[in-house]
Amino acid sequence: MKLSFKEIASRITGVSLPIFGVSWNPPESERKIVRGLLLVLEDRRALFNDYAFEIEHEVSQSVLQIRSEITTTLQRLPEDSEAVGSLRAMRAACREYLDNTRRGFGPRFQFMLELGKLRALFGQQIAYLAVKYGLDIEGDLASILPPDTSEDRAKGRRKT
Repeated sequence: MKLSFKEIASRITGVSLPIFGVSWNPPESERKIVRGLLLVLEDRRALFNDYAFEIEHEVSQSVLQIRSEITTTLQRLPEDSEAVGSLRAMRAACREYLDNTRRGFGPRFQFMLELGKLRALFGQQIAYLAVKYGLDIEGDLASILPPDTSEDRAKGRRKT
């Protein structure tokens, strides 16, 4: 592993004299922080469970927990992190879902529509984070990622 001078210098928190000494705190890497959040999301069934098995109040509780985890993750990341935009978008989607849920759902399809919107946005943002930080997405969480259309683009076809 190779660390650049700038990376090492950013970790130094103090210098002591007359006997030369350096103290530093190694920062937690952004990749590790984002990976930790994705590990939590892999266990949140509200993001990928079959709609037929979802219970509205349980999904709302799960979304509240997801929102809390995202907020905690945002607190750990530097303000200029490239992950911040994606995390804020996911957190806003949680708030939107919860706001729409509080209005009360009529027919079951309305609940599924709102949950589908939440999952679609999460899928896009998780895909971005996975590519940006070189992370694999495990298990059922991968089911909400955008579909692979590269084969269709290579053949000059559009998916409709």
